Amino acid sequence: MNDAQLYQHAKTVIPGGTGLLSKRPEMLAPEVFPAYFKSASGCRITTIDGREFTDFTSCGIGACLLGFNDEDVSRAVIKTVVDGSFSTLNPPEEVELADRLCGIHPWASWARFARTGGEIGAVAIRIARACTGRSKVAVIGYHGWHDWYLAANLGDPDALGGMWLKGLSPCGVPEELTGTTISCMHGDFENLENLFREHGNELAAIILEPCRHEVPAPGFLEALRKGCDKFGSLLIYDEITIGWRYRFGGSHLSFGVEPDLAIFSKAMGNGHPIAAVLGRKEFFDGASSAFLSSTYWTERTGPAAALATIGKMEKINVSAHVNEYGRRVMEMWKSSADAVGLPLELTSEFGCLATFSFKTPAPNAMRTLFTQLMLDRGFFAGTGFYPTAAHGEKEFTAYAQAVKEVFAVLAPLAGDGEKAILSALRGPEAHTTFARLVK
Repeated sequence: MNDAQLYQHAKTVIPGGTGLLSKRPEMLAPEVFPAYFKSASGCRITTIDGREFTDFTSCGIGACLLGFNDEDVSRAVIKTVVDGSFSTLNPPEEVELADRLCGIHPWASWARFARTGGEIGAVAIRIARACTGRSKVAVIGYHGWHDWYLAANLGDPDALGGMWLKGLSPCGVPEELTGTTISCMHGDFENLENLFREHGNELAAIILEPCRHEVPAPGFLEALRKGCDKFGSLLIYDEITIGWRYRFGGSHLSFGVEPDLAIFSKAMGNGHPIAAVLGRKEFFDGASSAFLSSTYWTERTGPAAALATIGKMEKINVSAHVNEYGRRVMEMWKSSADAVGLPLELTSEFGCLATFSFKTPAPNAMRTLFTQLMLDRGFFAGTGFYPTAAHGEKEFTAYAQAVKEVFAVLAPLAGDGEKAILSALRGPEAHTTFARLVK
């Protein structure tokens, strides 16, 4: 079967077609975007049909900050496989990784490990509830698929969807969890004040990304810290996406407001499953008393990959590279669009998570068409780009030329209106299921 045939078959044997919503081809260009890869290296991917593309999208959904199949990380993982990646005993690498992470984060004195971001979010919430004896949690962003989070949509289906998370169904989440998760907007001081006034004594924790596409509103993290201290709630930072990318060790190290717990995954393993929650000394007993146990949390490849990844990220100063590279890409987007009169807005302050949006008729159709035309030129591309250490000058030059060509095609269509844009599509528009809270 070719790529398209295999994906159609997958949708008959795997509900949803794939295990990750963000990897559905429909998210970028339905019936056009490839689904499966044969090999990946650096910033290049070869599909099972033998087509090679340079990736200027999220590059592994933000997990491969060093680039795909980084040779140093792969070498460390292969060694663990050859030596034995699993046994009746524990891998010593997890102790080394705990020490390494606590050394990078002086406020933390312990770490627990899992293998995915969703898991470690649930672990952190379990620890917070164990430490406080409380049930309620406030969320300020997107934090995964588990019951504790989607409970925000019980009773009020717009609690998440109406604000910033479209299409997250609480189907299958027990109705008994209604009211245990409360949503709040990043930077909304009035909402935060009301949250503490109405629920402060019931809150086990508040969880949020310290930032995403812009620095936090002045005083907002400080207000969170003050409120959590006053009411005895834990402040949890979600560094799963922004962590290591904005700054080595995590974005919160730049803002001077320390959390009680912080969670990491994605880039920490550069494509290999590993996740961590770090915590303050005073919450060690709570983390010890909560039942948190899973067989594959003790496999060896994850910690080995994380140690190799962290070491290399620090050595080459990857955060400096991706922030500067992404800044150049954003400037190129804007100048190329201005040159042909294509309405476009940059929607991120950070090059490490570069984004833009079309300010045209039918912007989602325009986004889909952009992806289709960039595929024709050998690029995976959308309106967001997560740079990696593998993106260099050669890739920038080729990508910039392709963007200029495509923008020149899109500009007159934008002027002709929605009908012209829709008629140029080869297939349906991309799906738009949810957007994140933090800009």
